[in-house]
Amino acid sequence: MAAYGVTQDGFTIKGIDVILSESLDRARQVFGDDIDLTPTSPLRKILEMTAQEDAALWQRMEDLYYSNFISTAIGNNLDLLGKDLGLTRRPLFATGTVTLKINNPVPGRQYTFPTGTILVTADPTLTFGTLAPLTLTIDQPQGSVNVQALQRGPKSNIPANQITGIQSAYLNAYLTLGGATVQITQSQPFSGGDVFETDDVYRMRLLGLPRNIWTLDSVRSAVLAVDGVRDVGLSDPLGGVEASQNYFNQFKFADRHFSGERKVGETYSFDIVVAHEPVWSWLTLGGVPGLQDRVRAAVDSVRPIGVHPNIIEARLVEIGVRATLIAAPGSDAQGLLAAIKQRIATEIGLFKLGEEVRFSQVMRAFTEQPGVIDVQNMHLRRYPVASSQGTPDVPSQAGAIEAPLGANLVLTSYESPVFRMDSALIAIEVKAS
Repeated sequence: MAAYGVTQDGFTIKGIDVILSESLDRARQVFGDDIDLTPTSPLRKILEMTAQEDAALWQRMEDLYYSNFISTAIGNNLDLLGKDLGLTRRPLFATGTVTLKINNPVPGRQYTFPTGTILVTADPTLTFGTLAPLTLTIDQPQGSVNVQALQRGPKSNIPANQITGIQSAYLNAYLTLGGATVQITQSQPFSGGDVFETDDVYRMRLLGLPRNIWTLDSVRSAVLAVDGVRDVGLSDPLGGVEASQNYFNQFKFADRHFSGERKVGETYSFDIVVAHEPVWSWLTLGGVPGLQDRVRAAVDSVRPIGVHPNIIEARLVEIGVRATLIAAPGSDAQGLLAAIKQRIATEIGLFKLGEEVRFSQVMRAFTEQPGVIDVQNMHLRRYPVASSQGTPDVPSQAGAIEAPLGANLVLTSYESPVFRMDSALIAIEVKAS
């Protein structure tokens, strides 16, 4: 006999066909085998209606059973499980668009505002970061750029005309405008801060929540919970990011506990390499906590006394591609390119800190796109973007490192790949077949 309900394999639901068959068998046992149970009989109609109600009840019982597990719960049930663990669902960041205009520009000079340029509102001060670089000149004195709030929640859903300018600390640290000034216009209100993260994102945070205080997973989880962190690498000093040492990469904390060989009372340090989104500032500027300080505070909540983290900023490496694309007749070249770039951006976002960018994975982004007949002479490119502690570089094809045909791009353990759809490293020629 088949088992239904809670079994060793989970919850086995009883379908409406089984429920109706069992009801018909019980009717025959009570009223005899000669009872009329044809499709048009009144008794069968009654049994069919009750079977539908019972089937809905079984479905509800299945939902209740799986709502008890983080891996299968959804919606409010997932929120309740997260509440029990002390980890609530987070709101997202408000986004919007602003226009920057350069006044009194010098002829022949470019004024570049990099990704992560910090914009502020009047009191109460809210901070926002630009999501893409913007270059202005005397011939093109203004341009628009998307921005994102640097704090979660609906408080960043600001009305129009609230952003007053570039944060003074950021301006002094990273920008040299000379006699020029910047005028910022925010014609539309910002939105999105009242939207919460999806079930899938929230579920991954709950599944990654450590149950022990001081383990490799607990530190990684604490760092990844910091807004703006893309990936994190943890290592013992004997296997850290200092590649010049002869013992480089020979020992990892994944092999044993952090404090496994530490003597009581002896200070000990370990390396945390943090890859972050370009929109977030690494250093604290003008009262806005930088990622370095926020990561340190997060690790302090789980580290023992005498164990100190060495917070290291990962080097962002911009990825590009050069290729010749053979498209089907009648294909929209611009639409095809946009779809391929979006797919490549998604693929690049899957690569972890120090993981090589694989030629095959980028090639798949081309070949799986409808309308593509062939891809020829594809080369991957990389450009070593400067640390955010200095003036960010502007990638150019002339300064790019191009891998041989069919070769992967190898990254070091402290490098993280990024892909911009408007990057100068992208050179894709579309030809009709």
